[in-house]
Amino acid sequence: MAVMSDATPAPIMGQREFVALMAMIMALQALAIDAMLPALAQIASDLDVADPNRRQLVVGVFLVAGGLGALVPGALADRYGRRPVLLVSLACYIVFSLGCAVVQDFTALLALRSAQAISSAGLSVLPSAIIRDRHSGDAMARMMSTIFVIFMLVPMIAPSMGQAVLLFAGWRWIFVMLALLSLMVMVWVAIRLPETLRPEYRQPILPMTIASNMLIAASNRSAFGYVVGGGLTFAALLGYVNSSQQLVGEHFGAGTAFPLIFGATALGMGVASFFNSRIVERFGARRVSHAALFAFIAISSLQCVLAYSPHETLLQFMPVMAMNICMVGFIGANFGSIALQPFAHMAGAAASVQAFLRMAGGSLLGLLIGLAYDGTARPLALAFLLSGIVALLAVLWSEQGKLFRRLTPPGVDRPVVVPEAH
Repeated sequence: MAVMSDATPAPIMGQREFVALMAMIMALQALAIDAMLPALAQIASDLDVADPNRRQLVVGVFLVAGGLGALVPGALADRYGRRPVLLVSLACYIVFSLGCAVVQDFTALLALRSAQAISSAGLSVLPSAIIRDRHSGDAMARMMSTIFVIFMLVPMIAPSMGQAVLLFAGWRWIFVMLALLSLMVMVWVAIRLPETLRPEYRQPILPMTIASNMLIAASNRSAFGYVVGGGLTFAALLGYVNSSQQLVGEHFGAGTAFPLIFGATALGMGVASFFNSRIVERFGARRVSHAALFAFIAISSLQCVLAYSPHETLLQFMPVMAMNICMVGFIGANFGSIALQPFAHMAGAAASVQAFLRMAGGSLLGLLIGLAYDGTARPLALAFLLSGIVALLAVLWSEQGKLFRRLTPPGVDRPVVVPEAH
């Protein structure tokens, strides 16, 4: 066995530019979801969709397909490098965005959205692998949180961007906007992003090697509970996203103020990510995220009390929902960083399989939560509470019952043990 350090040579790209680029890559997937929300009713009307809940599939299908597609790009990136796979993902995003802009049938729209999500899944997988190439441990958690501060601006402004497009043009122009933004990011990546994969970490494209790497990543006990826990809290958040236009805009009567209210809740998550980036290296990713998970469960309990009380109002619902979304800001980046920590030598495959488990499972559950909408906040409140409890049980299993531990001193990364090449 050979012991290798996690340290990597500093890329030409500066830290601030790197953070901004990673955030923009991740934001494209969020834009493909959140910018659609104000247009769902118009899409349903134009494409003759009668069932009001069925319009959620424009978002839900994209999420589920993106989770399934996440299995592919990591193995390719471990063999050919991060840059070429990322550029192909961006090109596919552009092509299918333009396809969605001209579609004439709702089923065809869903098919194109699925193809877009699967072919561009590298946009959600590869940033984590690229960051893992450069950082590990609490340093990676801090970097992820810093990126999330910028990334979370997207859910804040995306519905307003979609609403602004609708004021001057039809919903099809939202897809044109997505294609243009993706083209800008693609040029940025092509010109400025260096390859971060170490030559000695390149993995062959052999079915047994890929399967072995993914099995290792999926079955590692120290990582698996955090993948499951992250997927469950992600599912609850997506359940809110899927049903938010009906719940907040229609049931609670927010109307045209919905994009602003939705953005305000995303602001809370961005603020949480900012504070997480400031404290995580001091206290450790485990301590911060475990405390946030307990708070998530407590706030979800309050959500249930309010949801089952008579005549819940928007002023009661939104502050509590915003607090819980803040907790997701402390949970998401830290859980993802902890889960990727053991896999420096196969970060692409690990990021793929973890993204698949987290996104496919979380998206499917989030879709079911959204479809369970019954004209009240009760299904959503119960989903938040149950997801928090099961996430806690999963983390307890990974940590063998011992929470709030710090496994490495501040500022110190554990060396990664990898098999010698044969």
